[in-house]
Amino acid sequence: MSAFDKIETLGESAQFDLCCSNQCVGGVKGSGRARGPVGRWIYPAAMPNGETIRLLKVLMSNDCCNNCGYCATRRTSGHERSAFSPDELSRLFVELNRRGLAQGLFLSSAVHGSPDATMDRMLATAERLRQAHKFGGFIHLKVLPGASYDRIERAAELAERISINLEAPNAARLSRISPDKDFTTGILKRMEWISRLAGRSGVRCKGHTTQFVVGAADESDREILQTTDKLYKALRLSRAYFSAFQPVPGSELEGQPAAPLIREHRLYQTDFLFRRYGFNLGELAFDEQGNLPLDADPKRVWAARHPEAFPVEVNTATRQQLLRVPGIGPLSATRIIQARMKTKFHSLDDLKALGVVASWAGGYVTVAGRWMPPPARPTQLALWRPGSVGTGATNG
Repeated sequence: MSAFDKIETLGESAQFDLCCSNQCVGGVKGSGRARGPVGRWIYPAAMPNGETIRLLKVLMSNDCCNNCGYCATRRTSGHERSAFSPDELSRLFVELNRRGLAQGLFLSSAVHGSPDATMDRMLATAERLRQAHKFGGFIHLKVLPGASYDRIERAAELAERISINLEAPNAARLSRISPDKDFTTGILKRMEWISRLAGRSGVRCKGHTTQFVVGAADESDREILQTTDKLYKALRLSRAYFSAFQPVPGSELEGQPAAPLIREHRLYQTDFLFRRYGFNLGELAFDEQGNLPLDADPKRVWAARHPEAFPVEVNTATRQQLLRVPGIGPLSATRIIQARMKTKFHSLDDLKALGVVASWAGGYVTVAGRWMPPPARPTQLALWRPGSVGTGATNG
C-alpha cells in the first residue's frame, strides 16, 4: 500500500479528534468538521496567535488493542488496518509541506502493541521532521493513555502542543465506554505531567488540550463542565474540545442515539464564557438533568435570569460589565473602551459599527443615559381584506 493510499485510511480514522481543529470554519461555529479544499485529510486549524494554518491530521496506526465502544478503530472492529513507518510519514509530510498543501502536523494513533511502543514511533516521526528535514513549523502530538513520563517529556520537547483525551468527565463514565482505560492513573496523572512540562524552559510545548466525547456515557453537561472548570484552574488546560457522539455501526453503542450537534455547540459557547468572559460554573443555568438549555445561548439565559445586573451604561461600564451584555464579545468590548476615550456613544447604531449585535444588546444597555431597546421587528401589512382569498399577513 502506498503512502497516499495509507493516508486515505489513516486520515479518515483521525477525523473525529478535534483538538486543534478550527471550530469556526465554513460558517458553522462549533462544528469542527469542515475540511480544507486542499485534501480530505487536511484541515484548517486556528493557532493560539489567531493565525489559521493547513494541518495534516493523521494517525500513525489504526490497529488498536483497546475496545472503546464509541470508536471506529476499536479492537473488535472489522475496519481495514494500516500503519505508517516514521520515515514514510515524515517524507510524506515534507512533500505536502513543500507543495504548500500542509503547514503543520497533528499526529495521533491507535494504541498498537503498547502505549510506549506506539509513542516511540510517533516521536521518531517528529524527530525526523525536526532533525533530518529541518521542519520548524507547528506539530501537535497526541499523548496516549498510559505513556511513560520520558515519552511525554520528549513529546513536549518536539511539539508546540501536546494533548491527552479524557473522553469522559470521570472514572465511572469512562468505564462505561472505554473499559481498557484507567481514568485516574492512565489519563489524569499524565495530564498532570503535561501541565508541569508545558512552558518549562527547554521545551517547545506551551500548552495542552483535551477532548470529551459528548453523550456517549450518558453524562450530563454539568459533569463535563465541572471537570473542565477544574482542569482550567488546577492543570492550566489551554482548551477543551467537545465531539458530539455519533454511533459507529457494529459497535457496542450502535443503538445509542447520536448526541445533537447543538449540544456540542452549547458546550463550546459555555467554554468560551469560562475562558474569555469571566463566568464561573456557579453562574450557569442547568435543567433538572444537569444539561444546558438547547434552545438558547447560555449567556443570554444568564442575562435574562439576572435583571439586577442591567441596564449597563456603555459610556462608563467596565470591561467586565460589558462582557455580561448579550451581543458584546471580547473584541467589541475592547473597541467600545478604546472608542469612548475619544468620543461618546449616542445610539445603538454607534455600537453596531463596532461589531456589537444590537438586536441582542438592546434592552440590556443605556446609551448616554437613554435606554434603547432594539427596534421592533417589522410586520408585513395585509394586502387583502381579512377573510378574503390570498390573505397573507405575516410577521417578519
